[in-house]
Amino acid sequence: MEKSKAMTKEKFGEKDFQSIIGNLLRYGVWISLSVAFIGGIIYLMHHGNDVEDYSVFKENDQNIFEVIKTVFNGVASGSGEYLIFFGVILLFLTPVFRVLLSLFSFIIEKDYLYVVITLIVIMIIITSISFGFSH
Repeated sequence: MEKSKAMTKEKFGEKDFQSIIGNLLRYGVWISLSVAFIGGIIYLMHHGNDVEDYSVFKENDQNIFEVIKTVFNGVASGSGEYLIFFGVILLFLTPVFRVLLSLFSFIIEKDYLYVVITLIVIMIIITSISFGFSH
């Protein structure tokens, strides 16, 4: 009555990927929310009594690599403002990672139509990020 090793070993399947993707979305949102919340607390501790002047618009004319470098330097220094920004970036990256995981799932399943569709979605995301920071 003993099952062979081949019968007990399960194949990594679609349900496993769905579980991983669901956990990625769930934990990604919670982590980004936590980072932004902690950043908000730190920001309010240091700047809670500041009065903002919204009469002058200050354009931030940086490319994406300068923005990423500035954010990581700000996070490393413990700046509340940059922790909030980093939380927003994490929130943005959560569905992007979901698309990348879906791509790997479709490759493993050898569903090439959806591989092509997912690659098109990834190219749209990359294009929109690239042109969103350019002038």
